[in-house]
Amino acid sequence: MAHETGRSARRKARKHALDVLFEADVRGVDIQKIADSRGPLAQRELPEYARVLVRGVQDNLPAIDELISTYAEGWELKRLPAVDRNILRIGIFELNYVDDVPDGVAVDEAVSLAKELSTDDSPKFINGLLGRLQLLRP
Repeated sequence: MAHETGRSARRKARKHALDVLFEADVRGVDIQKIADSRGPLAQRELPEYARVLVRGVQDNLPAIDELISTYAEGWELKRLPAVDRNILRIGIFELNYVDDVPDGVAVDEAVSLAKELSTDDSPKFINGLLGRLQLLRP
């Protein structure tokens, strides 16, 4: 049961992180500015794991975006729907930088976010791209 609670907490944290990344992306503002606006004074403090994701994506954004650009066959980064772009950023960050999240969980969680929040074609696209990256990892 504790495992399920931790998984549920991380799922919610991913959604919070996606909200921050999406808002920063769409508004064209610094990721940290959006994250800071959701601090305790705003009564919308981000869960710790959401802060880890936001900080991690921000710190590794050039490398993450390079992977998306390289492996999103037929898609330019800027042409991807903003929600998909940011789901991919979270998924790639978890795949490449978070040791305590199994690869399969990182991919499944990204696909789940896409099913819930994006277009009908997005889950398959995100699964394919993250699956390719998973196979290419050392």
